[in-house]
Amino acid sequence: MMGEEFLSLEPIVVAVILAMAAATIVTKVGGLWLLSRFDVSDRVEAGLSVLPGAIVVALLGPELAKGGPAEWGAAAVVVLVMWRTENILLALVAGVIAVVAFRSIG
Repeated sequence: MMGEEFLSLEPIVVAVILAMAAATIVTKVGGLWLLSRFDVSDRVEAGLSVLPGAIVVALLGPELAKGGPAEWGAAAVVVLVMWRTENILLALVAGVIAVVAFRSIG
């Protein structure tokens, strides 16, 4: 049946996802543990606080630069949602939904 195949996952895919999740958790916990051992300056702390946003921009910036109207419209949605809610996760989810919707229209 088509539905059963669609919902099934390859064991290697599940293993890779679990390995990536474990690597992410180890990296975060290890980083927090390491930073707890040292006194960090306000400057370093400020840099670390903006790092997630910088990574998102670095990953999505080139896609936006080579994108078209659907991607630019979705970027506008992200900016609007971020401006109104100040919630980056909500803004990113809204952007993903917007780009899918705009691509299906155009």
